[in-house]
Amino acid sequence: MRVLLAEDDAMIGAGLQQGLRKAGFTVDWVQDGHSALLAVKTVAYEMLLLDLGLPQQDGMAVLNALRRKQDNLPTIIITARDGLTDRLSGLNEGADDYLVKPFALEELVARIHAVSRRLARRAQAEIQIGSLRLDPVSHLLWLHEQEMTVSAKEFVLLHELMREPGAVISREQLEDRLYGWGEEVGSNAIEVHIYNLRKKMGAGIIRTVRGVGYRIGEL
Repeated sequence: MRVLLAEDDAMIGAGLQQGLRKAGFTVDWVQDGHSALLAVKTVAYEMLLLDLGLPQQDGMAVLNALRRKQDNLPTIIITARDGLTDRLSGLNEGADDYLVKPFALEELVARIHAVSRRLARRAQAEIQIGSLRLDPVSHLLWLHEQEMTVSAKEFVLLHELMREPGAVISREQLEDRLYGWGEEVGSNAIEVHIYNLRKKMGAGIIRTVRGVGYRIGEL
């Protein structure tokens, strides 16, 4: 899941970015409201973690701008403002959840998954192609009805390919979807993930289209 973190406190932002990446999320971090809106325009995020006390445009203005444009990007407000009026305003403006600082990283991760599960009920959560089945909300994967164990990055890579069955996705596109801004990416990182998936699940799981990219195999 690619997450945009909008947090102006450098210590909190760096800690959340590092912790969420360890939890398996791809995280981009901005420190003001204008940058948050610009990032949402250019990248397809699946979750926004939004501080209210942002410079340039505060978090409430960012949320209001998104909802006016009918952008339903799932949003969790993360803030030190714990008053009832603030909480009601955030939720009434269209936030999906409201979490008061300080909080444990584990609680934030649980809230992200809870919002994802709730929204997934409105659409088909699982993706199935042949004998391969993937649930992006519960982060589970099955091949021939046998549950498979893969790394967080391998899961995301497979999810991206399964979301577009038949489409060929380039290495550069996969890197963009698996890694956040500033996250170190090895020159052969995608190839290593694909090699590991093929080793665990069979050579036909991912097909290479020479000179173009990769697509999900016929299963």
